[in-house]
Amino acid sequence: MGLDDNSVVKLVSKEGETFEVPLAVARMSELVKTMIDDEADDDDESPDIPLPNVKADVLKKVIEFCKHHREETMNDIEKPLKSANMSDVVQKWYADFVNVEQVLLFELILAANYMDIKPLLDLTCATVASMIKGKTPEEIRKTFNITNDFSPEEEAQVREENKWCEEA
Repeated sequence: MGLDDNSVVKLVSKEGETFEVPLAVARMSELVKTMIDDEADDDDESPDIPLPNVKADVLKKVIEFCKHHREETMNDIEKPLKSANMSDVVQKWYADFVNVEQVLLFELILAANYMDIKPLLDLTCATVASMIKGKTPEEIRKTFNITNDFSPEEEAQVREENKWCEEA
């Protein structure tokens, strides 16, 4: 007896916390899909899928995204972004979903990349792009708490070499 879309799989976080998730939701992750397909040969009713790179609180958010995405598919994200406001780019639920602390946003990017969930990766990366859009290098450094390690002379040289891109 194989797994069907009504089956449940157990996703196990870095800390060992287990989340029971419908197979159809778990399959949004290409990594999990591959692991499930490999496990299916073992005829296990509810395979445990270890995700050692994903913390429990992040995995909870990833599952929330995948469940919602199954009910309401996210609009395609136009590139380049048409707005720095994510609610102009995607539906309200998705814009609210990524309205989180920077640390969590970057952990979601890492989880989406590791688990190979393209819509989540697109959404989280577009959110970072929206945080950069229309800002000066100084404003970007401040937003992401990046230290400027150029000397004034080096910075002037880089600005001179790249003056053409600011004119566009």
